[in-house]
Amino acid sequence: MAVVPESATIVNALRSGVVPSQGLEHFATGLDALVDAVSQELDFVATGKGLSKWLRGEYGTGKTFAARYLCAKARQRRFATAEVQISINDTPLHHLETVYRRLIERLETAADGPNAFQAVVEGWLYQIGEEVTRLRGMSEDDPGFADATEQRLEDKLADLSRRNPAFAQVLRAYHRATHEGDFATAQGLLAWLAGQPHTDRSVLRVAGTKGKVDGQASLTFLAGLLQLLRQSGYEGLVVVLDEVETIQRMNSQTREKSLNALRQLMDMLGKEELPGLYVVVTGTRDFFEGYKGLKALAPLYQRVQVTFGEDPRFDNLRAPQVRLLPFTEERLLTVGRRVRDLYPAKHQERVLGRIDDRFLEALVKQISAGFGGKVSLAPRLFLRELIDVMDRVDLHEDYDPVAHYRLELDDGKLTAEELAAKHGTPFESADAEAPEDEAPARAEKPKRLDG
Repeated sequence: MAVVPESATIVNALRSGVVPSQGLEHFATGLDALVDAVSQELDFVATGKGLSKWLRGEYGTGKTFAARYLCAKARQRRFATAEVQISINDTPLHHLETVYRRLIERLETAADGPNAFQAVVEGWLYQIGEEVTRLRGMSEDDPGFADATEQRLEDKLADLSRRNPAFAQVLRAYHRATHEGDFATAQGLLAWLAGQPHTDRSVLRVAGTKGKVDGQASLTFLAGLLQLLRQSGYEGLVVVLDEVETIQRMNSQTREKSLNALRQLMDMLGKEELPGLYVVVTGTRDFFEGYKGLKALAPLYQRVQVTFGEDPRFDNLRAPQVRLLPFTEERLLTVGRRVRDLYPAKHQERVLGRIDDRFLEALVKQISAGFGGKVSLAPRLFLRELIDVMDRVDLHEDYDPVAHYRLELDDGKLTAEELAAKHGTPFESADAEAPEDEAPARAEKPKRLDG
């Protein structure tokens, strides 16, 4: 078995039907062409430009998986990444300050992993100290080192000070607080930079600023983060806005604000006001083509609209909008083999012997048949069932899946889309059909494997 360091993380996530946080490269399929196209665009972004990519796909096509995989590939190229799941209550798109705060909370780099914001800031300050040592020949013990570092800091912040004085002021104050050992103040200043709304006024007085990061200011703070990243040697930042179709469940006024927030972000990318930013937006067909989605704001719709031909082999993956294709039995079988081979079994020979290709093929067909032949709806449940069967084989010597396994599609474990396919009834998207004057609440949920 090709067990990998991430095997336990992968299997535990699939056991719950969610997208693993790492190790996606070990079982990703059908994404090579998209990765190549995005890689070329990241080359362009790394020159100080801004771009966006809009991923379109129905339930089961793996939008979240694809976006997370693209982030993993970007981190290998020294991009920072952040995934923001849009939701009505927790992270509404039209509240840019909340989106910014979630972005900072989910900032990730290859070197520092998740929650990397503080590490990025401290790395930036450390690099300034290294430059002072290299350019001025001064050590940290030199009496003039602190003043020289302050001067170098001012040079680095000169452009940022013109665009966002508050961001620069707080960075200066953070440097002073850490240098003086006042770590409580330093943490408070860092929290304010991260968009946290409840920062003590006494902390902000140290920096000579007040208020909080809100509204339009959040985009200016995003520009500050981009400058920090690029000065720290990163190529840029990839931000995923996932499940943007939730805006269709909002009332018309809120929906309009959300679409305008997207348009403003696209305008800033086009004007090169956010250098080094690559935005990935995921959504369903209804979001891209429905009148409660992008069509409600014509300028934005026209910017990302793409006409797809009948043969997906000839799709233009360099276009702003690309479509993800549903799973086939062959592709699902490939994923099953890869997951089986990385499964961290205690009894490897037993698992490999009983979960052979014939069993995998039968499981794919059984689950697809349970959904009326719709293979596109099978990935989430297929992988959950596969992990469950492998667990039983690994735990129980006498368990034979051919003799003992029976597929049970329990309605309580199925999503609305899966239920509709199982019972042969039409699925009405809540995104497209929500009443105009209502915005039903929905808590943010863990990401499904087939997002």
